[in-house]
Amino acid sequence: MKGYIQVYTGNGKGKTTAALGLALRAAGAGKKIFFAQFVKGRIYSETEAVKKYIPEIKIKQYGLESFILNTPTDRDIDAARKGLSEVSLIIEKGLYDMVILDEASIAVFFNLFSSSELIDVIKKKKPETEIVVTGRHAPAELIEFADLVTEMKDIKHYYTKGVEARKGIEY
Repeated sequence: MKGYIQVYTGNGKGKTTAALGLALRAAGAGKKIFFAQFVKGRIYSETEAVKKYIPEIKIKQYGLESFILNTPTDRDIDAARKGLSEVSLIIEKGLYDMVILDEASIAVFFNLFSSSELIDVIKKKKPETEIVVTGRHAPAELIEFADLVTEMKDIKHYYTKGVEARKGIEY
């Protein structure tokens, strides 16, 4: 089966959730999934659930304890670049049926690595490997390169009314 390149982007909620749903579906079909989380380094409920219940999905984080709010530090850049290098080898070797690059678009936005570096890594995929890239601000080059692009649009969110992120729902 041919593998495609999917991108989930936009300011709306649900990009990582959509990728996780796709990973769950693939795991149910007996596929092996590598879920690389860029920029994220703290514990999220989904990472705990996957580690505990779904061995077909391997999650690895390439971020620090807190999300980047302003200018990335050298540590942020090093973590992301190390992750991109590891993911590059994983994709090139064809070790997984699906590789998800969660928040890779936001890593490009923060200049942790370039869109051309990200696309060069994706180009190493085996024909049957499915690649999924998530994150706000997907670069135009990635959108053009991808086979499927979905934009999550923020229409209404309770965050604007002061509701903080809730464990098990937003993290």
